Amino acid sequence: MTKFQHKFIVVALIAVTSMSAAYAQNTETPRIDRREAQQQQRIDQGVKSGELTNREANTLQRRQNRINAAEEKAKADGKVTPQERRKLRKAQNRNNRAIYKKKHNARSAPN
Repeated sequence: MTKFQHKFIVVALIAVTSMSAAYAQNTETPRIDRREAQQQQRIDQGVKSGELTNREANTLQRRQNRINAAEEKAKADGKVTPQERRKLRKAQNRNNRAIYKKKHNARSAPN
């Protein structure tokens, strides 16, 4: 093996290692995960306090599950693109408003 070949292999290994580290970082969604947890807590709290009926809670939970599925789909190829992040944020915004509306409507769970 020549010096050139040896250097080429070392450079190639370094490049692959750095690319895989960058590749893994692009699937991280800490803001989305944190917000998801907060919305889940709000749904659970609404059920506990009686602000949400079972039907309302189930509807909100289905929406939350769809957001989770969309997040997993976005992560499936190893990179969450800015467009995918925007789509997830919009879905979370819609669900956030739905949680608020359902918690503050005239309906309440029977005691």
